[in-house]
Amino acid sequence: MNPAENYILNQKEPFRSILLHLKAVIESVVPQVDMKYKWNIPCFYAGKQPICYLNVSQKKRYVDIAFWNSAHLTLHLDKMVTENRKVVKSLRYSKLEEIDQEVLVDVLQECYAQKHKGFYKR
Repeated sequence: MNPAENYILNQKEPFRSILLHLKAVIESVVPQVDMKYKWNIPCFYAGKQPICYLNVSQKKRYVDIAFWNSAHLTLHLDKMVTENRKVVKSLRYSKLEEIDQEVLVDVLQECYAQKHKGFYKR
């Protein structure tokens, strides 16, 4: 089994359900997306371009879906968390019911459209 899948399946609830839902949405929105295991977390790539990654904070009790090229994003910035990060922005969930499907899909589509722009805004 893929180590990224193990990461997801070995999480406690509600994190496992949140991660499985996010994975399903990512795979349905981003064309030909590939889930890899980098930096000990699931990372999603479109070709060679990173799109996003999933990270669980057991201590603080949330799941982040963090967007690689968030310096270029314009949609739903008011719903994103930057917390002590200079560039990366994320959507954060503590419960499955908190996921706003429309916001998540909008941000993923924008990330995919901006994938060629890279990590930093120059």
